[in-house]
Amino acid sequence: MTPPVRATRLSARDTLSEAFAGILRRPGRAVLTALGTVLGVGSFVAVLGLTATLSSRIDGRFNLLTATEVTVQDVAAEHDEFAGPAFPADAEQRLRQVAGIAHAGVLWTVRLDPGTAVGALPTGAGTAEGGGGGTVVVAASPGAVAALAPTLRQGRLYDGFAERTHQRVAVLGSGVADRLGITTLATRPVVHIGQEPFTVAGIIADVERRPEHLLSVLVPRATAEELWGPPGPASASLLIDTEPGAARQVAGLVPLALRPDHPEYLKAVPPPDPRVLRSGVTSDLSALFLLLAGICLVIGAVGIANTTLVAVLERTGEIGLRRALGARGRHVWAQFLTESAALGALGGLVGTALGELTVVGVSLVRDWTPVIHPATVAAAPLAGLLTGLLAGLHPAWRAARIEPAEALRR
Repeated sequence: MTPPVRATRLSARDTLSEAFAGILRRPGRAVLTALGTVLGVGSFVAVLGLTATLSSRIDGRFNLLTATEVTVQDVAAEHDEFAGPAFPADAEQRLRQVAGIAHAGVLWTVRLDPGTAVGALPTGAGTAEGGGGGTVVVAASPGAVAALAPTLRQGRLYDGFAERTHQRVAVLGSGVADRLGITTLATRPVVHIGQEPFTVAGIIADVERRPEHLLSVLVPRATAEELWGPPGPASASLLIDTEPGAARQVAGLVPLALRPDHPEYLKAVPPPDPRVLRSGVTSDLSALFLLLAGICLVIGAVGIANTTLVAVLERTGEIGLRRALGARGRHVWAQFLTESAALGALGGLVGTALGELTVVGVSLVRDWTPVIHPATVAAAPLAGLLTGLLAGLHPAWRAARIEPAEALRR
């Protein structure tokens, strides 16, 4: 009696052995095939790592300068069109009673009559070389100028005495000084705003807040009110430089301190929450760069699928011989699927290493602390493996459907 034919089996060990033998048979092709996955996974790791690194530095980038700035806006006209300016004349004195404020003051852009210009000569007395037509004049109390955190090129800022005595002094931004040709204060230069002369007390080289004021002429608030009247509705604002950590508390107290009768006339704008900013930046960066990483993975999957399909066509005779010797369709399917999965996993491992090196390299160049979440390192090779599996499904299915007799005839 003829013994029954035992079903052939292909162990996991043999499957892996055959898969790696197929890969090593053509190493150059294997490297090029895995390159797409390497790029995709490397981009994936680098993107997530750099995003995490940048997120950890948002609090640093969100520096004390921004975190200590509070702006108070005049919104009295929204509640009462006849209310007039919301800021009292003694705003700075009142704010000295509020804890946590380093510098504070009111400022606004002066409304000049049409044709009024800023220059080294009075309007109508000739055109000065380097005239300042179109220059913005800003009325700013001494506290507001200090809150800009200016760096002086020459001279000094005007003080409370100039404010109280309505002195005609001005501080020029570097842009205006260069435009007017004022390079030194040794000659006691004077600028004319229309017909009104102002002695130049100082030239600001740079400011840490409101850089647009480098193109402005700053004059005392009281002097501006005397010459050109009070600010228009909703044109004035209060700039406050607070102590670290006091910004939100100050923003809540200032309207009551300045206008206890109508606190709704003032709208305090505290700095944004750094946690919300960090979350938004992280979300935007992740969405953008993960899309690019996903495109790289798709390209890698297409490359693996194409190469595996070509390998199936080239190895049709080998497949037919295996089938003739007893290999089942699922054995052939498992072998080719394992090859593509191995290529994907190898590409994922190499890509993970390259991505980590990219994060560390960029961090060293930028003097950052690299941050890579363990979940990212663990998931990246799995992403490569999954890419290889998905890419190999169709070629493996094609290989499993090849009939032995037809394959051996080729």
